[in-house]
Amino acid sequence: MANIIFAQQLKHFRKEKGLSQDAIAQQLFISRQAVSRWESGEATPDMTNLVQLAEFLAVDLDELVLGKRPTTDNVREPATSTSVKMNGWEFLTHYWWLIFAIGGWLTWFIPAITRTFH
Repeated sequence: MANIIFAQQLKHFRKEKGLSQDAIAQQLFISRQAVSRWESGEATPDMTNLVQLAEFLAVDLDELVLGKRPTTDNVREPATSTSVKMNGWEFLTHYWWLIFAIGGWLTWFIPAITRTFH
């Protein structure tokens, strides 16, 4: 059942974009006959080709394979991180390497400043 929907969707989106089977085949580095078999429902692409096909046709993978249009119900928002305040020791455990960078800069900066004032 899903194979039939995929075959119909692939043909629909290909024609909607004005593409030939050969153009899709060239983009995915496969034969035109493979695309023809996908559209006739004789075969299905592997996962890699399926993802590349959805990207090339600029459609959602669910829409291409299952015929389901994305809705706002099933679109997930990116997780937002809650900011947690760090104390001084936690900061130093994460950014201890800054001590070397700041120390190196100071060993250059302080002599350079003292030379300009003498």
